[in-house]
This record gives sequence, C-alpha cells and structure tokens, in this order.
Amino acid sequence: MFAFIVSRILQAIPVLLIVGFISFAMFAFVGDPVTVMLGQDYTEAQRVALVAQLGLDKPFFVQYGNFVWRALHGDFGMSYRLARPVGGLIAERLPATLELALSAALLAVAIGVPMGVFTGIRRNAVLSRLFMLFSLVGVSLPTFLIGILLILFFAVQLGWLPSFGRGEVVQFQHWSTGFLTSSGRRALILPAITLGLFQMTLILRLVRSEMLEVMRSDYIKFARARGISQRSIHFRHALGNTLVPVITIVGLQLGGLIAFSIVTETVFQWPGMGLLLVQSIGVADIPVMSAYLLLIALVFVTINLAVDLLYFTVDPRLRSGGKR
Repeated sequence: MFAFIVSRILQAIPVLLIVGFISFAMFAFVGDPVTVMLGQDYTEAQRVALVAQLGLDKPFFVQYGNFVWRALHGDFGMSYRLARPVGGLIAERLPATLELALSAALLAVAIGVPMGVFTGIRRNAVLSRLFMLFSLVGVSLPTFLIGILLILFFAVQLGWLPSFGRGEVVQFQHWSTGFLTSSGRRALILPAITLGLFQMTLILRLVRSEMLEVMRSDYIKFARARGISQRSIHFRHALGNTLVPVITIVGLQLGGLIAFSIVTETVFQWPGMGLLLVQSIGVADIPVMSAYLLLIALVFVTINLAVDLLYFTVDPRLRSGGKR
C-alpha cells in the first residue's frame, strides 16, 4: 500500500508541472496587467519600473521557473488587481467553495443513490418513470438556467430563500463556515441544489444501470435460489457490487464541483474561488488564474489517489490481488 501511494505521488509531480506550465503559458500573453494596475494616467518611467518589479521583463521560461519555485514555497505572487498575496486570497475564498462543493456532492449522493437503487429494482413503476424524467430534465438544463429559475421561484416569487451571497458566517482563525448560522444555511440551499443537480442525475442513471446489470448476474440468481431475503440481495449483494464505478464518478465529480463551480458562484455571487477567477480574468490577473488552475490540478490528483485507496476498501479482489 505504501509503495502504491508513493508511486501515485511521483506520477502526480509531472502532471502538476505540466498543468502549471500550460496555465502560465496561456495567461502570460493575455491582456496587459500593467495598464490595469497603473490606470489611464501614468508615465513611461512608472510603467518600466512596475514591469521590472513584477518580473515581466524577463524571458518566459525564467518567469515560469520563478513561478514554480515560489509555488513550491507556498508563494503564488501578488494579485495584479488587488495588490495582495494570492495565497491569502485563495485561503479566504477556499472555505466558501469547499462548503458549496461538499454540500452539493452530499446532496447528489444522498438523493441520487436511493433513487438509482429504486429505479433499478422497480424499473417499471410509475415513480421510477418520474425519476427518469426528472433525471432527463436535470441533465438537459444548463446550470446557469437552473440557478436563475430557482432564484425566480424561491427568492423572487416566494421570498423563502436569499438570492445571492453567503449569509452570516462564523470565523475560526483562517476558516469560515456558514453551517453554524441560520442565514448561512439558508443561503447555501439554492447554490447547492443548482451545483449538485447534474451530478445527482448522473449518479441516479449510473446506479440504475449498474443495478440492472448486477440483478441479471448468476450470483444474484443463486442467492435467490438459496432463499436469501430480497432486502439482503438488493442492499448487500447488488448495491455492494455497484459501488466501485459509483465511487469513481463521485470522486471525479467532487473535483468537477470544485473546479466548475464558476457558473454557480457567478449566478449567486457566492464568494468562492470561482467568482475570484471570473473577476481576475477580466483584468488579466495572471498570478491568481495560474494559482487557481494549479490548485484545481492538485485537487484532482488528491481525489484520484483517495478513490484508488477506496477501491482497496470496497473491492476485496483488489486486496487479494495485491497480496499475491
């Protein structure tokens, strides 16, 4: 197990370097951050001095090398837009994004898995057909439209929930959370539903297809012939054998929720990393954009490692294979 973890970490290092290079190369030639920082009225001497201060007068590969070296020490430079350390900005916005992504993932799993199991066991029931119709709607509608419709109905028409913001939060040193306040929990409902609806329908369809395939297998027929209860067959034998692909999808989708929460955070003005990225793109804030993509790559690498480790826990065939 230890050798497996070490090998995966060694494989992740070139991935992070390549992602860092691509992101830095894409953003290095986008826009003019010097003009954004100095405004309209500036002298050529001020421009030359700022370019030298930011290191933009150096060759591209020297700039990239400096970026990697600073990133290894936790320093992602200064934001061109806010003139603040990028690491501090990400640390401020990261709790909001993680809170939203984890809530959406929990909602998707808690609702998607039971619905998938039900539609797989009773595929001809009326309720199963309604679930499948719901999943079709969830897959088809774009995220921004779902968010706008939820705001229109629950915030504007009914006035039950807030339409933007994070609500009141509680601060624990460098970490903030809205779970502990009533306004924070109410503000989280609509963004979490918007972000998690697509993942919910994806999990529903995956669990349903896996359940249908497993229920036709020989060992399920043998279990029925032995007189094992239907509850045990459904939730112990059948569902247990569908968990490996479900874990894969849930793990990758969790990374996707963190990476692609940009639209949801923009619609609801949720103060997370996605909204920070959108604001940074408009002014070519290269350090923030590069640090964001590098952080997302690290999140995906970490989640893939966690998913692989869960395989060993769920699937006994992998553990026996590893021992041999």
